Amino acid sequence: MEGYMKYKDLFIDFDDTLYDTHGNAVIALSETFECFHLDCYFEDPQVFYDAYWTANIDLWTQYAKGEITRDYLIVERFRRPLSVGNGIEITKELCLEISDKFLDFCASKPGVISGAHEVMGYLKQKGYRMHMCSNGFHEVQYKKLDACGLRDYFDTIVLSEDAGVNKPSPLYFDYALKVSGANRETTLMIGDNLQSDILGALNAGLDAMLFNRWQVPSEEFPQNLTFVVSTLSEIKTIL
Repeated sequence: MEGYMKYKDLFIDFDDTLYDTHGNAVIALSETFECFHLDCYFEDPQVFYDAYWTANIDLWTQYAKGEITRDYLIVERFRRPLSVGNGIEITKELCLEISDKFLDFCASKPGVISGAHEVMGYLKQKGYRMHMCSNGFHEVQYKKLDACGLRDYFDTIVLSEDAGVNKPSPLYFDYALKVSGANRETTLMIGDNLQSDILGALNAGLDAMLFNRWQVPSEEFPQNLTFVVSTLSEIKTIL
């Protein structure tokens, strides 16, 4: 590695790297539970929440691998937790209605990871070109960007729906390089997900920085991982 001066372009993951997707979704899920009066079917709301998160993690993992479609994910991530309830008639239409309301609640939340605005302002001032690289859904991601005030930091928005493939596919990163005009040798990927962000970038021939907010043990790091930070503010000591 030639040092940080080599980088001109930064590919930056959005969900749970800059935008507090998990924290915002916890709030939105509670609002959704109340909106649809799901207390009629669940004595304990936590049963619904736990079933949702189990389903959501499993489905997003499958989606990133291209094993399921977006439409399947949207329905299934609510069909599964609803099926744990008592006496609820579960239809595709109900799952879609709940999903739409949940995504509306999610997309309106401004919450970001601690230090997100500060580090993005710093990187912009340093002259890096920054490109948002996300597997999130098109209409939702733009609403989130506006809600949290991070949109203007990015030179390019690269979504998997536009690319036709998800991270960690090398084809996604090839597409991102093409639309951003970045060069592989002078681009660094920054993200929180070891599989889709980090291994995806490394396998595509890019350097990668893991934002280790989930405290992945170091023995699980790939040998060719370029940088690791535990907070966003640490990025300013490297770039």
